Amino acid sequence: MIPKINWPDGKDFAFTVFDDPDLDTVENTATMYSFLEDLGMRTTKAIWPVRGKSLPKVGGVTCEDERYLKLVLDLKSQGFEIGLHNATYHTSDRNQTTRGLETFRQYFGHDPSSMANHTGCQESIYWGNARVSGIHRLAYNLLNLRFKGSNDVFQGHIQESALFWGDLCREKIKYVRNFVYGDINTLKACPVMPYHDPARSFVNYWFASSEGANVDSFNMTVSEENQDRLAAEGGACIMYTHFAYHFLENGKINGRFRKLMHRLSKMNGWFVPVSTLLTHILLTRGHHVITQDERKALESRWMWHKITHTRGRS
Repeated sequence: MIPKINWPDGKDFAFTVFDDPDLDTVENTATMYSFLEDLGMRTTKAIWPVRGKSLPKVGGVTCEDERYLKLVLDLKSQGFEIGLHNATYHTSDRNQTTRGLETFRQYFGHDPSSMANHTGCQESIYWGNARVSGIHRLAYNLLNLRFKGSNDVFQGHIQESALFWGDLCREKIKYVRNFVYGDINTLKACPVMPYHDPARSFVNYWFASSEGANVDSFNMTVSEENQDRLAAEGGACIMYTHFAYHFLENGKINGRFRKLMHRLSKMNGWFVPVSTLLTHILLTRGHHVITQDERKALESRWMWHKITHTRGRS
């Protein structure tokens, strides 16, 4: 039985966003976060600490850009959380990952509390088919072979690999994102989060997110009807997104997104960064070790979302 969460200050629900840095520029980031600040929302902005050594498949600015770093530091001072999205935008060996983590601490004065693996980085930890178990791993492999023609190999958790950094993840990072679901109530889709998985022991705690990779899927998830349901259920939403994916149109914020977020901000919600939200749940419920049955349920729900959802890369 999962106990109900009472949110601070009599709030009806909790809402936040974990925003990956793919395709970030100084300009689009500044515009989006000025908007969130004006709404009174505080969320999590993931970054790449260091510049890559080769051209990225999916690019974006890093914290080695002085203007971007100043912007991100300003966001931190305003109460936004700065999270990690791997060391940089392409595969990093252990040395570069170590440098990325050291650079993060140098810039922000602490280790990252939360992170999400970046698509295509082979040092991603427990990623690809390592995210799932048993029959779900077989199904994942078959889907990959059908749509991609191959299976990606991710090695951040493999101790014999030059890409291994699992010990650093366990030492420095508290929360890692895994499954993404179509339900606005992330806590309903993943009622055990944050949870520890002994089979994936280099991660301290896993958390899930709700689908919003681009502006269309984000708007669909946070529709008026879904906002009202989130409040009625007393739930928690952690949106997965890339604010650089078409949220701006000719320099202006998407009208539908603007309207939905204004509406949401007027509701009795607790609008805090990802780590703040997860720590509140953790302190309320205590340490949770996921059971095999609970993991099977999460994997089944996620696999169904993967099969039926075509807009995101979750």
